[in-house]
Amino acid sequence: MDHNVYLLATDPKDPCRDVIHSRDTDLKVKVFCLTDENFVPDINEIQLYGYANNKLYAFETIRITPEDALDVVSAIQWYANYVECPDMEILPEDPRHGDIAV
Repeated sequence: MDHNVYLLATDPKDPCRDVIHSRDTDLKVKVFCLTDENFVPDINEIQLYGYANNKLYAFETIRITPEDALDVVSAIQWYANYVECPDMEILPEDPRHGDIAV
């Protein structure tokens, strides 16, 4: 497997709303700062979570395809390096789940 190259689209009006793009595939991953904003997961997408620089992030795919699903973790690892938190643990579930009343 070739090493994927990732690009980052940033929102100048919201410094915590980034989108990771794979240069070589159709993979796109939205980044949400859960410390600063509400997040409602899309049941048709993949969500993963991680703490970096004292903030909790949610990573959600955009129109994920089966071919791109295996690259989601490497895209998040790339982002963790980008925000200078290479040891970020990638979590499969929202760690706040136990704190939310249903």
